[in-house]
Amino acid sequence: MAAIAAGRAARASGAALSIGVVDGASRLGAKILISGGGRCNVTHEAVDERDFNGSTPAAVRNVLRRFPVASTRAFFEDLGVRLVREETGKLFPDTGRARTVLDALVAAARDAGAEILHPWRVERVEAAGGRFVLSGPAGRIMASRLILATGGRSVPKTGSDGHGHRIARSLGHTVTPLFPALVSLVCAPEWPLSGLSGIATPCALTVRSSREARLRTVTGPALLTHFGLSGPAVLDVSRHWLAARREDGGATLEARWIPEMAPETIAAALPAAGGIPTRSWLRERIPERLADALVAISAVDPATPASRLTRVERTRLSATVGAMRLPVTGDRGFAVAEVTAGGVPLSETRLETLESRAMPGLHLCGEILDVDGRIGGFNFQWAWASGHVAGAGAAAALRG
Repeated sequence: MAAIAAGRAARASGAALSIGVVDGASRLGAKILISGGGRCNVTHEAVDERDFNGSTPAAVRNVLRRFPVASTRAFFEDLGVRLVREETGKLFPDTGRARTVLDALVAAARDAGAEILHPWRVERVEAAGGRFVLSGPAGRIMASRLILATGGRSVPKTGSDGHGHRIARSLGHTVTPLFPALVSLVCAPEWPLSGLSGIATPCALTVRSSREARLRTVTGPALLTHFGLSGPAVLDVSRHWLAARREDGGATLEARWIPEMAPETIAAALPAAGGIPTRSWLRERIPERLADALVAISAVDPATPASRLTRVERTRLSATVGAMRLPVTGDRGFAVAEVTAGGVPLSETRLETLESRAMPGLHLCGEILDVDGRIGGFNFQWAWASGHVAGAGAAAALRG
């Protein structure tokens, strides 16, 4: 996207620029190809700064508004990629194939005058005499302007192995702590629900501090797995749980298995349930196997009418169903994380061009920056917007 924006801006102004896209990954555009289950969730119908973490909302908004969702849709439509909306608001190519998106971007980059050098691994970048020298096994390249669009550390087999952050540091930037985001969580193997692999259910997940303060709640589908937890709600909350644990080792994660019912709501509803067995009352609201497991964990006779549970039994069941403390022991790491949290702060760039404040002539975009979005196409929208801003900014500077 940065190369396309730079090439188009140069062409519109009549300037002659030599643009190179240097990519060291073994497979070009691999992260696009694996995204969205191979369909590529290009963006979301509604995106704003509240969908992102990391740098300040005002800074994120400043970049997003320069290339909003409407611009993304028009951009891809112009390339022949028609986007269709799913019920969740996610936008996918109507072909249902990520390859459609990648092929369109590569063709557009070449049409904009960019030369794609692949595979071409950049091992080192040096700044000298107002120019950048890129060195790697294939040789050396000189550039007047450099855009770092290396990604973070998520799914390193696609090429984003964290080397971009090392380059950014070598050029004078700081990098906030990096950790996985949008990642599945691992639970203790003895957790009673670990035997329910494959069950998907809506739930509300809440991160709490060691003092029980509510830090973040995410509501949505969760998936019980053999290793712990996955699914959209889990991926979204993972970033907040991991961040909280870094700052407060006692931070915890709890689940409300009936999202709309807090413990006190459940406790109040049970006496009014009449003669329906407790297990049946739960099965009307959550998957059967999960309901049976929660009743067993609560040490309640499943055949007891819900209205005849003792106060102690109601309290136990309400706490299990409405505020279960999850025995999360960790996450599945960068190898499977969909995005990287942390990176170069936006405060170290000029937001109108994403040019570095530490190194004139250097621009940064995408996941290398300290911006990570929630699941649903938001991180791609950040890639398109920041890539456009960086590319157009670099071209404008060379014209000047």
